[in-house]
Amino acid sequence: MSKNKQEPSGCGCANIPISVIVIFLGGCYWLFTQRNNIDVSKFVSQGQQITTSIFNSTPTITATSTPIIAPIPKANSTKIPSPAVPSIAKITPNNQPTPIKTTIPKTTPLPANSWEKKAIRGIYLSRYQITNNADEKTIRERVRNYRSQGFNTIIHGVWGNGCTMYNSKVMQQNLGYKSCPNLFQDQWLDWLIDEAHKQGMQVHAYFEKGIKIDKNSPIFDLAIEKKWVVPGVDKTYPAIEHYVLDVEIPEVANFFKNILVEFVQRYPKIDAVQWDDYLGYHAELPGKVDRTAKLTTFVQQMITGMKKANSSVSFDICHHNPYWAKRYFAADWEKWNVDRVFIQVYNDANFQEELNYVKNYHGIAISEPQFHRLQALLDNPEVKSVLVFPASGKPEETAAKLNGLIKKQ
Repeated sequence: MSKNKQEPSGCGCANIPISVIVIFLGGCYWLFTQRNNIDVSKFVSQGQQITTSIFNSTPTITATSTPIIAPIPKANSTKIPSPAVPSIAKITPNNQPTPIKTTIPKTTPLPANSWEKKAIRGIYLSRYQITNNADEKTIRERVRNYRSQGFNTIIHGVWGNGCTMYNSKVMQQNLGYKSCPNLFQDQWLDWLIDEAHKQGMQVHAYFEKGIKIDKNSPIFDLAIEKKWVVPGVDKTYPAIEHYVLDVEIPEVANFFKNILVEFVQRYPKIDAVQWDDYLGYHAELPGKVDRTAKLTTFVQQMITGMKKANSSVSFDICHHNPYWAKRYFAADWEKWNVDRVFIQVYNDANFQEELNYVKNYHGIAISEPQFHRLQALLDNPEVKSVLVFPASGKPEETAAKLNGLIKKQ
C-alpha cells in the first residue's frame, strides 16, 4: 500500500517570490500617499459603488439600469419638478415685505344746507305735550327725535290760560293754586332742558295766551270776582272768546312780574322766554281806550325784573309786524326793549308784504299752510331764523313732514 500524500501547511506565503511582495507593498504605500489625489471611483465599477456616508443628506445619484434604492437627489443635481406651492416671502430684518399703503381720502365736511344755515330752527310744543304724567324717558326721546329732524330749538309751553305748568309758589300765594290742574311730573322741564343741552339745542319757554284767559281757566271766577278783567270780550280769534287781564291794575301787573322772576330763578339754565300776540289788547274791545303806553310800561318793568333775576335769559316775542301789532293790539313792541323778535306770518295772503318786516328782525314764524313757501324762505339769507308752529297740534308729524321737504332740496 502506497503512503498518503501530505498537504502543505501554513498560509503559503513562503512560496511567494520576494520581488512580488516588494512590489505589492510599494504599490500600497504609493496609493496611501496619493489617496487624496486619486478618484477611486474610476477603479470601482459603477454598478458596485456604495455611498459611504449615510449622514450625507444628498448622496450621489448612480445611474443604473435597475436601481435597488430610490436615490435622493444631490443639491447640485437636476431638480425634479414638484407641485406648485404659493410663494411666501421669507421675512428677515433685511428682507421686510413692502407694506401696502392704504390711502384714506381726507373727509371734507359737507356744506350746511340752507335749513342748517338758519340761526334758530325752532319747533313749538304746546304745554299739553307733557300732560298725562309724561315720564323722563318719553321727554328725552322726544328731544332727540326733534334733533334728528334738524331742529336746534324747542319752544315749549310753560304757562297758559292763567296758570303755570310747573309748581309755583307765586300761584299758590296769590291764587290758591300751585299750577294748572293738568297731570304732569314736577321735573319734566328739568329733563327737557338737560337733554336739549346735551344735544346742543336750546329751550325757549313759551308763555301761551299771555295776559288772556277763557272760561276754562282755573282762575276765571276769581278774576271776575276781583275785577281783574278788562270789560268786554276779546274776539281776536272767532273760535274762542277770551278775556284780558288788566295789567294796569297793580295787583295783576305784580303777579305777572313775580311769575316771570320765579320762573327764571327756578330754571336758571333756560335759554329764553317767549311771549306772543296774546301780550296785547284787541282793538275791538268796548270803548275807545288807548292802552298802548300802559302796556309798554308794564312789559318794560317785567323785562327789567327778569333781567335782574337772571340776566342770561333772552326775552323774545313772536308777534305781528310792528304796524299791525300797534294798530290792532296796542302792542308797540319796538319800545319794549325785547331781545329778539319773530314775525308771525300765518296769513298766506299777505306773505310777501310780511317778508319786508321779517328781514329787519330775527326771523319768521310759520305753520303748515306756509310749507309750500319753505324753499323760498330757506334760500333767502335775510330770513335769519324759522320757527314752526304746528296748526295740526301734532308736532311730531309736522316735524317729519318739514324734514322730508328739506331733504328734497
